Amino acid sequence: MRKGKIIYVSLVIASLFFSLSLSAQEAEKKQFTFLLSGASFASPTNGWFEVGCDILNVTALNRAKGSEAIAHTANRIIDGTLYTTEELDDIDALVIMQVHNRDVFDESQLKEEYSDYETPLNKENYAAAFDYVIKRFYTDCYNLKFNENSKYYNSRSGKPPVIVLCTDWHDARETYNGSVRMLAQKWGLPLVEFDKYIGFSKEVRHPVTKEPISRLLSKDTQEIDGVTYGWHPERGTDQYIQQRMGAIFADTMRRIFPIKGGGGE
Repeated sequence: MRKGKIIYVSLVIASLFFSLSLSAQEAEKKQFTFLLSGASFASPTNGWFEVGCDILNVTALNRAKGSEAIAHTANRIIDGTLYTTEELDDIDALVIMQVHNRDVFDESQLKEEYSDYETPLNKENYAAAFDYVIKRFYTDCYNLKFNENSKYYNSRSGKPPVIVLCTDWHDARETYNGSVRMLAQKWGLPLVEFDKYIGFSKEVRHPVTKEPISRLLSKDTQEIDGVTYGWHPERGTDQYIQQRMGAIFADTMRRIFPIKGGGGE
């Protein structure tokens, strides 16, 4: 009887040790949390964000929704559905992939304070909505210093805000791609340059089909300045473009965060 009791206790101790070991490994594995906002190019049916986060072994919070604009992102921050105060404590980066072919830099209608904008925001002024989101996120992160339940309580600067912008997945959307680069430079924000590293350009057509290469990698098309390009890339984590975008995203995030190892290494 005594011998059986000793064996039982030993098994319990071994089980606890194993559980604690797994918990420690899981904590180390998921060292960062990235939140994605966007529309159809970013929604979970694509897969690039999930592929990239899996490569990095970080937690992926994908709250992108098809047909939304950057104004929807702003309004979801306002109503608390993009992130809660508790979630903000653990979100290490807000990644924005709202890539409609609009000017997101135009400063002519920007307000000094995010609170100066009339809410809810409408989707006509993309530059104003981007300005609201950036200023509001900075403010929300800073204000964690006053939240007694936050790990940033009483810190000097609150939570360091990290916003990562993205280009469109290829270079045909010149209005957006050009203006988002200006916006990133203005604020000093990191930019995921999908269009630069995707592996082809609108400047050269496919030598066999004689059509824009993006059309061969898309499930539908879009006309820009009289030329028909690929619109939405083929979706799914097993698709070439999604995997390539995931790798480009992961490479950018590695240059921002001290990420250790990664599932793809």
